Amino acid sequence: MTSGRLYDIQGFSVQDGPGIRTTAFLKGCPLRCPWCHSPESQAFNKQLSWMSMRCLGLEACNSRCMKACPKDAIEEGPLKTDVQTGAQLRTVHVKRDLCDNCGACADKCYAEALTMCGKDYTSEELVNRLLQDRNFFENSGGGVTISGGEPLCQIDFVVEVLKGLKENGIHTALDTTGFAPWETLERTMPYVDLYLYDLKHMDSAKHKATVAVPNEQIKENVKKLAEHGKALQIRIPVIPRFNEDEENIRATAEFCVGLGSAVQVIQLLPYHNMGVMKYLRISDGKPLEATPPSDEKMEHLRDIMASYGLNVTIH
Repeated sequence: MTSGRLYDIQGFSVQDGPGIRTTAFLKGCPLRCPWCHSPESQAFNKQLSWMSMRCLGLEACNSRCMKACPKDAIEEGPLKTDVQTGAQLRTVHVKRDLCDNCGACADKCYAEALTMCGKDYTSEELVNRLLQDRNFFENSGGGVTISGGEPLCQIDFVVEVLKGLKENGIHTALDTTGFAPWETLERTMPYVDLYLYDLKHMDSAKHKATVAVPNEQIKENVKKLAEHGKALQIRIPVIPRFNEDEENIRATAEFCVGLGSAVQVIQLLPYHNMGVMKYLRISDGKPLEATPPSDEKMEHLRDIMASYGLNVTIH
């Protein structure tokens, strides 16, 4: 058995493939999308997460987290007002340049304001956990989706999990950026019923400038999946000032037409800012903040792609 690292398991998922599904989210991704709604998925290592709203105040816990940190990376932070009593509470601030994500402070935080993001499973442990939701799958035509991050970064683990699920008759989907050697992606084919495949931009230079990797390999891999007759659900995040222009949308539509009948549906995923607070829990940096595209904009883009004869939905 191999081991893998996850940051979440989400039950009753209805947007990651057909029916009611359970989605396993793996840590680690080679892309650096500034709009990522799960920034904790990018790094493979475990990360310290800080949620101010859960903090009971340093007075309540006798500064347990500050005393536990071997790097002196926890310092007194801003005051916050207790919503029930109106009292001013002393919270903490994580000095990210000193923190090495050892987790000593999280072990002492009984309010779970400080927690470690990332949990390791063996392939057998994860399969057994996912099979607990079998009744939901069988009654809805659902199954399990392996997502990330980028699952292909943990390919040995992913293949073992997918194989275990198929041996138990579970419908499987793989949510991927497609940025991996073809030989890596090819290993998943015997065990995947549906690929949720991200396409972010047709221009490779702009793709690399924005998300840190080019797109040639991504496009070639999805062509090969289509040639092998694998079912595809294409996902396109619609990001302001990046890929929402009509020229790129038409280029993407033409590319998808070229994939033929393998494409079951295209999902347009409008940018949202729900990842901003998650980003701030694990970093002092500043994430992308933009205005989500309007309903009218999304409908216009959908109509453009649908004019190419594609089945297009808005997430």
